[in-house]
Amino acid sequence: MKQKTLPIILRPAARAAAAALILVFTLLSIGNEARAQVPLFSQFFASPLTLKPALTGKFNGVVRVAGNYRNQWPSINNAFITSTISVDAPILRNKLPENDTWGIGVMAMNDKTAAGALTSNFISFSTAYHKSLDEDGYHQLGVGFQGTYANMRLDGTQLHFEDQLDLQGGWTGLSNEPIAYRVVSTNYFDMNLGVLYNATTDGNNNFYLGASGYHLNRPKASFLGTDTVNIPTRVTLHGGGYFPIQGSPSTIYVSGLFSNQAGARQYVLGGAWAVAASTDETNPVNFYAGIWGRFTNNTTDAVIPYVGLDYSDFNLGVTYDVNVSSLKTASQSRGGIEISLIYIKKKSDGRRGVPCPRF
Repeated sequence: MKQKTLPIILRPAARAAAAALILVFTLLSIGNEARAQVPLFSQFFASPLTLKPALTGKFNGVVRVAGNYRNQWPSINNAFITSTISVDAPILRNKLPENDTWGIGVMAMNDKTAAGALTSNFISFSTAYHKSLDEDGYHQLGVGFQGTYANMRLDGTQLHFEDQLDLQGGWTGLSNEPIAYRVVSTNYFDMNLGVLYNATTDGNNNFYLGASGYHLNRPKASFLGTDTVNIPTRVTLHGGGYFPIQGSPSTIYVSGLFSNQAGARQYVLGGAWAVAASTDETNPVNFYAGIWGRFTNNTTDAVIPYVGLDYSDFNLGVTYDVNVSSLKTASQSRGGIEISLIYIKKKSDGRRGVPCPRF
């Protein structure tokens, strides 16, 4: 997903207006080669149904519920606030070949931009089938599909425009912009596809590699009927793994994500170190500490420290983006906080199953 960026830096009093203006000109003034602004989580690994359709149902348990909250650039008038919740589960376990999994899931997302001037709501339904390539299930190949309905609402009454500026640096309250004083909305349907290869060498470690395509139908969005934008297709690559340290309660996790959309490229690379504080596999207690870095095209955007905790069926993760790009003057290096919470109901038979992607 393309990271949201503000290309100019203004004084604090003008930041809210700047975010709104940039948003409007991005959505209304660009043409068919537009680079669509879409939500992104620093903890991409903790939001499985936004990361990859092929991750649907890919976990060891009966049902998974994941929630995510992100407040990006809070120092710039809460420029972007994103929340999601998703539920997915394997189905027809007793009717499929052993070690095969068929998963279904639903995800809802709310994204507020420019202090709520633009509100976007998404509802996605996904399904994926994971086929075992060997009798032990140590090598699996999954394919996932996802359909998304999107609604975007733009409140022009919350925006300021260039023709409203007066000589004293204030606002006249009058504008000739067609969106001013109006509340408009647009809807579209989106199609996504993903593949995932998942493997283990001994039933304890895990490594994986996958690819996804988003906006495959290049949906059209228009607020005024004359400002139609075709959302460009986005391609992602995602890979990683985890490797227990023999004779130690520690495990090393690594992961990376690459995205490309209309020439806008982003890389997120990093890893975490986990320490098990309990040997009870039915109610594990694990502590995590890690760091990721985000790079956009040729720019280092942010350093992302991470702390996490497993307790029984729950996993809690917290990151804080430290902005190191040219925007750090306006953001005061505060990229934003992000919180994730995942609940996985374990199988009643206590079977651990084949290791699945974690980070």
